[in-house]
Amino acid sequence: MTTDNPFFAPSDLPYQLPPFDRIDVEHYLPAFERGMAEEREEIAVIVANPEPPTFDNTLVALERSGRILQRVSAVFFTLTSADTTPRLQEIEAEVVPKLSAHSDAIMLDAGLFARIRSLYERREELGLEPEPAWLLERYHTEFVRAGAELSAGQHVRLREINAELAALATDFGNLVRDEMKASAVVVDDAAALDGLSADAIAAAAVAGADRGLEGRYALNLILPTGQPPLAALHDRALRERLHTASVTRGARGDERDTTGIVLRIVRLRAERARLLGFEHHAAYNISDNTARSVPAVEEMLAKLVPAATANAAAEAEDLQAVIDADGGGFTLQPWDWAYYTERIRRERYAIDEAALRPYFELERVLRDGVFFAAGGLYGVRFEERPDLGAYHPDARVFEVFDRDGGPLGLYVGDFFTRPSKRGGAWANALVPQARLFGTAPVAVNNLNINRAPDGEPTLLTLDEVRTLFHEFGHALHTLFSQVYFPKFAGTRVPRDFVEYPSQVNEVWMLWPEVLRNYALHHRTGEPLPQEVVDRLQAAERFNKGYATTEYLAATLLDLAWHTLTPPEADAVEDAMAFEAAALERAGVATPFVPPRYRTPYFAHIFSGAAYSAGYYSYIWSEVLDADTVDWLTERGGLRRDSGDAFRDGLLAKGGSADSMEVYRAFRGRDPLIEPLLKRRGLTGDASR
Repeated sequence: MTTDNPFFAPSDLPYQLPPFDRIDVEHYLPAFERGMAEEREEIAVIVANPEPPTFDNTLVALERSGRILQRVSAVFFTLTSADTTPRLQEIEAEVVPKLSAHSDAIMLDAGLFARIRSLYERREELGLEPEPAWLLERYHTEFVRAGAELSAGQHVRLREINAELAALATDFGNLVRDEMKASAVVVDDAAALDGLSADAIAAAAVAGADRGLEGRYALNLILPTGQPPLAALHDRALRERLHTASVTRGARGDERDTTGIVLRIVRLRAERARLLGFEHHAAYNISDNTARSVPAVEEMLAKLVPAATANAAAEAEDLQAVIDADGGGFTLQPWDWAYYTERIRRERYAIDEAALRPYFELERVLRDGVFFAAGGLYGVRFEERPDLGAYHPDARVFEVFDRDGGPLGLYVGDFFTRPSKRGGAWANALVPQARLFGTAPVAVNNLNINRAPDGEPTLLTLDEVRTLFHEFGHALHTLFSQVYFPKFAGTRVPRDFVEYPSQVNEVWMLWPEVLRNYALHHRTGEPLPQEVVDRLQAAERFNKGYATTEYLAATLLDLAWHTLTPPEADAVEDAMAFEAAALERAGVATPFVPPRYRTPYFAHIFSGAAYSAGYYSYIWSEVLDADTVDWLTERGGLRRDSGDAFRDGLLAKGGSADSMEVYRAFRGRDPLIEPLLKRRGLTGDASR
């Protein structure tokens, strides 16, 4: 099977879309092995080159290396997230530590670093253009941060830490997915689901049947703490069951308990940071983001916490008043919040989330909302390509045509939940854009929407509509990339910058011109009534105290874990006790507002390193997002000249320059925090 392995050569399909129909599970290991071996050989050639280091013979050669490994990795990790199997999990457990060791072998190669350092020391003499100059800057920074300047003895321990962390992250992610699947709440009688819409009950029946429970109903969990059915279920006991199933995931002391893994990850990250010369893991990670330092992040969060928690407390009083007026005889609990919030929303703004769903049919939201907004703003067009197969029958492929009518790339949309898919929503690239290789982008979006019964339309919640617009913002960042080097393609930007373009794209969800184009009743074709649209706009800041507090609680929990020094990390024995104390210290231990993610299922920070000490990125990026939305609004909204300015001035740049310098060049100044404070109903100082 290795002689005709599809990963050994570039795909012959349009845009080098991987030939999924020719890929067998047993192709992966041979491709990983050959890919790593080939890249090691390519690195050895660079290091052994007798010629003095030049930009071309060192950095360009480095960018050209590892093509097989890049191809197989893109496909394999797409599958392990979106459609895993026991065999894929076995391969993942075997290959992830090998990949960690392979990366260390490159980043800790003394000969390779000597060539890069030589170029860096002579960078002023080289006369490089801006993107090549930034490539040199980034390679030097990344090698230093990876430990290239450490001693040989320190390298040994660093490699051990990295290998163990890679394996632990894989184990954590698999346990979280398995626990989420196992924690679905099964209901025997449809009467207990009173309050859910008919299509939501039908989806629960489909979920039950998928589990072999014909005639019963399954409420599948989503990754965050808050579960959508809590807003509608009248049965308070069932709401409590669902909430409890959500918040106790991964901490039940059984075979899927993740708390031991968490403690080990935190200790290893703290040790590695100290080895690399940093006080703790947060200092290490944030130093290479746009925030630059932990105090800068803490300063911004300190401006938000008091107002957010005060707003949440005021919202809780409103909810308790409704409970008391009903003669409820109980104190507000977390499983009551969404239910009574929805009640107040209906009464105050006459907005019923369940009544909105018939206006948000998936296909129409996608084509007449998401694609329509992109066309109006950027001049792009999407055409489905059923002849191009993806990795799963649910995943659909669209060809994207540019503003001049020419081909731009591919967009893969995989929208439905399934047991083989991890929770949440995300974006990635199967093929990154790079002029070095002449490759155009292939962007992927994954969501977890419950599938409707056969023959019925899939109707979305307002939050699911927002998520689709958000993830598509990441796809646009990938599709609009215009860089030379693959290192900088699309979303390969600092972690606290990557959410900015995707959050900007959310503005079009309720933009009148876009909303009236897609929010049509799926049976009657009637538009969402204008008075409902007006109420939706008026309700934009409703419940923001809760939303901001649950987010800040998760953010501050992330920082609490990752600002531990090695001795402090070693001293933590009980993960849940640490969590409780950390939330209390941070001022966000609100009993009725649990963190958006609790420690045992905080996949953002423990199933990989990307968001560790980086969950603050969403609100840090939202400062830029809110400032940019003000700019778009001032310029009249959905206008091609605004779209071209944002695309060419920012999205196309990817990571090819300092991200904040790119922002300043686009916006003409530093970002202001006032638009964010106004959006979230907070007050504070305008500095950042």
